[in-house]
Amino acid sequence: MTIHLLGNLGTGKTTLTRGILHGLGYSHIVKSPTYNLVEIYKISGLYLYHFDFYRFNDCSEWEEAGFRDYFNSNSICLVEWPEKAGNLLPSADLRCFLNILDSGRNIEIRSGTETGKQCLIHWTTEKNT
Repeated sequence: MTIHLLGNLGTGKTTLTRGILHGLGYSHIVKSPTYNLVEIYKISGLYLYHFDFYRFNDCSEWEEAGFRDYFNSNSICLVEWPEKAGNLLPSADLRCFLNILDSGRNIEIRSGTETGKQCLIHWTTEKNT
């Protein structure tokens, strides 16, 4: 699953990732991948990769870094600043738009694939039961 995290600096992209990881049972420190470009987490056999492409100057850097293999059906890839990789990234299953409001923060989640749509349906159903 590929999830794009979209928003200006300081809107909470890494904080959202931290919440997702903790929700999956990960209890260790969750760091921003700004300097390493990717942080790797293993939770019960599931790999979650947290990318931050903010420092990319050209989309070819994504290809040169060898990240293509991380994006597969057995992993979750959370990507901050996906636009910096151009059209080289796989389509996002979910796109999370984060904004700072006067009264706090807002997130809008949109599906980009059938898998993403099914996730949103599941979350909505679970939330309302």
